[in-house]
Amino acid sequence: MKWDATEPEQGVFTFTNGDAIVALAQANGQIMRGHNTVWGSQLPSWVSDSGFDNATLISVMQNHVSTVIGHYKGQIYSWDVVNEPFNDDGTLASNVFFETIGPTYIDLALQAASAADPNAKLYINDFNIEGEGAKATAMENLVTDLKSRGIPIDGIGLESHFILGEIPTTLQAQMEAFTALGVEVAVTELDIRMTLPETDALLAQQQTDYQTVVSACTAVADCVGVTVWEYTDKYSWVPSTFAGQGDADPWDENLEMKPAYDGIIAGFSS
Repeated sequence: MKWDATEPEQGVFTFTNGDAIVALAQANGQIMRGHNTVWGSQLPSWVSDSGFDNATLISVMQNHVSTVIGHYKGQIYSWDVVNEPFNDDGTLASNVFFETIGPTYIDLALQAASAADPNAKLYINDFNIEGEGAKATAMENLVTDLKSRGIPIDGIGLESHFILGEIPTTLQAQMEAFTALGVEVAVTELDIRMTLPETDALLAQQQTDYQTVVSACTAVADCVGVTVWEYTDKYSWVPSTFAGQGDADPWDENLEMKPAYDGIIAGFSS
């Protein structure tokens, strides 16, 4: 449902693949998260390299958000409306929206999303905000500002692309700090990668780490869910992005459950 998949040419929307996923979820009584409408990456070149002026890009962005979320109105529980808006130091990331529109692109995207589906939960989603630090503080400040000005925001997505043995010790505390702002949180893209080759000891640590993350969410009243980023190592993004690393998901390449699965179950049982 990213921009390059849903509006590859200006004004030409394609929902076939997204519709197939929604139909599968509905047939199995599952709820859907939508990902995502405004992000600096995976944009078609007609957006990223367009040279649109401020007014034109605002119109293009609002039309995209309105059309995509409107298409799925009533079918999607929550949307990652704005994805990865921050740098690790807490400044706003440079992308075509920030450079052309300025920080208000976030306001405008959320307002367009709310108008398109008033019942959907609207999220801002990012990584490296799972523990205390400059980026998490920047997200707190942004959400506080949005709420103070009446801009619709319902949730913060914690991507949670973790490294084995390096789950932030302040994970639960940071979830609580976010929910104290009056929004819900969700773990949205959980995987826990290891340096290959896989060993029994590494799998045992991965099981512990998955349990730690899920337990933290379970312990926070307004942490509403955990979503894994691919369920099987067969299709994981990790090996092609981090050389020598992988096996980050709860099922292996043969779709066999790994110890991580038991960690997840234990986390939800805590």
